[in-house]
Amino acid sequence: MIRRLTEADHKACISLLTPYAAENLFILGDIEAFGYDQPFQKLWGDFSSEGELRAVLLKYEKNYIPFASNEFDAAGFASIISEDQDFLMVSGLERVTEQVEAHITHPVKSKRKMYYAKCDNVEKLSLTNLEDVRIATTEDIPSIHDLHNAIDEFNSSETVEEKQRNLDKGISRTYYMTIDGQVVTAASTAAENSQSAMIVGVCTRPGFKRKGYATKCMMKLCYDVLTEGKDLCLFYDNPEAGNIYKRIGFREIEKWTMSTFETKFAMKL
Repeated sequence: MIRRLTEADHKACISLLTPYAAENLFILGDIEAFGYDQPFQKLWGDFSSEGELRAVLLKYEKNYIPFASNEFDAAGFASIISEDQDFLMVSGLERVTEQVEAHITHPVKSKRKMYYAKCDNVEKLSLTNLEDVRIATTEDIPSIHDLHNAIDEFNSSETVEEKQRNLDKGISRTYYMTIDGQVVTAASTAAENSQSAMIVGVCTRPGFKRKGYATKCMMKLCYDVLTEGKDLCLFYDNPEAGNIYKRIGFREIEKWTMSTFETKFAMKL
C-alpha cells in the first residue's frame, strides 16, 4: 500500500533511511529541513502487507527520488510520477530508479549515470602536513567563488550569497589553501545533515595541479566530518578523480542516475 507520509511516520521513515545515510543524503536532509508537507516537498511511503514501511518516494521541487532497501511497489511509485505533469527529473540509486522508470509513462529526454561513493571511517586518512589547510568563513567565500569560476569544468550557478547562506546554515563547509595570498585549492561539503554530507567542489587552480593540494584539503575535511559521526558521499564520472577518492577511503556504492523526462514543465525550458 502506498500513501502520503506525515510527521506520524517520522520514526519509521528515519529507521528505514538511516542505515543507508550516505545513500539517502538528499532525502534525510530535506526531511530535516522541511518536514513532510510543504508546497515544494512531499513524501510517499510504500508499506508491506504487515504495515512495515519498505520504501520512500520524495518529491522536492521538480525532482523525484525513490529509495528502497529491498522489494517494493515500483509500479505504484511510477504511477504517482506519471500523473504529475509538473516535474523534470527522477534521480537516485540505479537499482531503484531503473525499477521505477520502467513503469513511467513520460518519455525519457536524457539520462546521466555517475559513480556514487561513500566513506564511513578515517582509516586511510593522513593528518600530517595539513597545517596550511584553512576552514573558510563567510568572509573567505568571495575568494572561493573566484576559484570556482577559474575552473573550466565547474558550471554551478550558485552565487556568493547562496554559498555564504549555506555556510551560515551549517549545510555546507569549505576547506582551502592559499599560496602568496591566492586561493589555489578547495574542497567543500553540501547537503549536510545530522547523518551525512556530500563532498563537492574539489578543485585546484590551473598551474597548481598535481602537487597534492586538493588531497590535503580532502584529508582534513573528511576527517573532521567523519569524526562528527557522519557518513560522507560523493559523485564522480572521472576515473582519475575516482582513484584519488579511493586512496583516502571512499568505496563505490553503485551508480547514481539522473533522468529528465518530457513533461509539460520540461517543454517550457
